[in-house]
Amino acid sequence: MCPVAPAKRWGDGEPGATGTDQVVGFGLVAVSLIIFTYYTTWVILLPFIDSQHAIHKYFLPRAYAILIPLASGLLLLLLVGDGWEMLRGHAA
Repeated sequence: MCPVAPAKRWGDGEPGATGTDQVVGFGLVAVSLIIFTYYTTWVILLPFIDSQHAIHKYFLPRAYAILIPLASGLLLLLLVGDGWEMLRGHAA
C-alpha cells in the first residue's frame, strides 16, 4: 500500500500572498465589480428607464450589449486555442 502524505493547508509554514499580489487581486476584483455593475445596469435596468432620461447618455446603444461579450468570448477562445496549440506543438 502506498503511503499518502498529509494534505498541506494554507498557513503551514509556506508564504501566502505578498502585498503586491493582494493589491493586484484587489484591483482585479474592483475592476470586475465595476464592469459587472455597469453591464447589469445597462442590460437589465436601462430598458425600464424612460429613453429620454439623462442616464442613457452614459451607456452605449443596446446592440453593443451583445456584440461586446460576443467579441470578447471569441477573442478568448482564439487565445486559449492558440495557447493550446503552442503547448501541443512543444510536447510532440
